Amino acid sequence: MKGRNLFSPAVCLSAAALLALLLTGCGGPKQYQVTWFDMFDTVIRVTAYCDSDEEWQQQSQALHDDLMHYHQLFDIYNHYDGVVNLADVNEAAGKGPVKVDGDVLDLLTMGQQMYAETNGCCNIAAGAVLDLWHDARETETLPDSAKLQAAAAHSRMEDLVVDQDAGTVELTDPKMQLDAGSIAKGWAIEKAARAAEERGLTNALIDAGSNIRAIGTHADGKSWVAGVTAPWDEGGSDMIQVPLADGQSLVTSADDQRYFTVDGVRYSHLIDLGTLYPATYFREVSVLCGDSGVGDALSTGLFCMPLDDGQSLVEQLDGVEAIWYGADEETVVRSSGFPQ
Repeated sequence: MKGRNLFSPAVCLSAAALLALLLTGCGGPKQYQVTWFDMFDTVIRVTAYCDSDEEWQQQSQALHDDLMHYHQLFDIYNHYDGVVNLADVNEAAGKGPVKVDGDVLDLLTMGQQMYAETNGCCNIAAGAVLDLWHDARETETLPDSAKLQAAAAHSRMEDLVVDQDAGTVELTDPKMQLDAGSIAKGWAIEKAARAAEERGLTNALIDAGSNIRAIGTHADGKSWVAGVTAPWDEGGSDMIQVPLADGQSLVTSADDQRYFTVDGVRYSHLIDLGTLYPATYFREVSVLCGDSGVGDALSTGLFCMPLDDGQSLVEQLDGVEAIWYGADEETVVRSSGFPQ
């Protein structure tokens, strides 16, 4: 029996996460769709049903504004006028506390929680290590092992101090760097979706690069449906259709999303912080749950831990299911409640 609950009740698609949209007939609300290319280094597509063009324009603009706000806050590469973001926090490492937006505080607090939940497999404090692998992907050359070991020494979660009362963040290690890529997009999608719901959006699907989040149902009253399939199943013949209840997300981590190849070996962006090299347990892991941020963190953590550990974790969590596609390109394992 599942016990712990990590979230309040109430994931552009990769080749491994195919979206199935159920279309309505004539009458009732109209279907609208918009695609954005300017946030979170991915394609974001929103499909929604609204009663009027005016309602759609208001809802889509507000949703875009929210997501852009989070994109800028959680950016570690760029600075923005009037915004104190993670790039600013990283720049101030070792220089004392930095006053930040409440959303930054909340994101980093969640990062600390998910670090503990995944036994360190999801670590937003490991930016120094991840930066070396980012450079490696750019140059398609493997990072120096000694540099990886040195960077790992500056990835201690204990050196990230989040003070909710003071509204500050401090990196006490001057060589520490944050990288919230494992949780930021999911956290932002969840927060923006909840704001849209509060504004009255009742039927929508947000598709944001391997992170799919449902708002309400399809206009015909049926659940939105997402698809997940093995990364080696190029034709999608074994695709599993996953109904998404109101507020549910399907989040996928896979080794074919961002990678480079050296001497025939694929090196993905999902780093096993135990080895400091890309994790090789699986080709893909998808998580179904009621919070996109939690799903984002868990999909990363589960990808970077052995199957037995991942299964044990998922089975302890209320409202969380997962499917693992093995590195052997044969094994497929579902948690007890993942759709067949």
